[in-house]
Amino acid sequence: METGKITTKAEFLAWLAEKGIAHETRDHPALHTVEEAQAHRAGWPAHEREGAFCKNLFLKDKKGQLFLIVTEEDRALKLNSLSKPIGSARLSFGNPELMWDILGVRPGSVTPFALVNDRQRLVTPVLDAPLLEHERLNFHPLDNQATTAVSRAGFMQFLRETGHEPLILDLVAAAGG
Repeated sequence: METGKITTKAEFLAWLAEKGIAHETRDHPALHTVEEAQAHRAGWPAHEREGAFCKNLFLKDKKGQLFLIVTEEDRALKLNSLSKPIGSARLSFGNPELMWDILGVRPGSVTPFALVNDRQRLVTPVLDAPLLEHERLNFHPLDNQATTAVSRAGFMQFLRETGHEPLILDLVAAAGG
């Protein structure tokens, strides 16, 4: 499995198990927006609604640097105010082809778990600090038809296993908002 890209939920969950990272996964209909996800989760048992649910932005700056911004779903970030705090040039969204080539996911399924496919470590993960105040973190397992929960420690182990050193800062405060 280590030689090729991991592109399915099953392959990814097997990878987590192989690395000893505890996780819980819930299948659900494809969820494309924060609003859809929040409405759908309203019917989940309370323990499955715990922790941070996230939104993720795959960005490229004008110099070609790649970033994956990970923040809580209800945080309002100003894209034009993020470049200076994260040490980049002007930012724009990475295109779907680049996202597939580097992360192995399609738009709508962007997740920090896709860093498992960034074997060259071209993407800098940028974690919004308030996210890490939660013990439980919830992300798509490469597919927006499921949500996988891991502990904060499990997520940090995931980043270590993939060789990614995250930049951690309060993105709202750093952007002057």
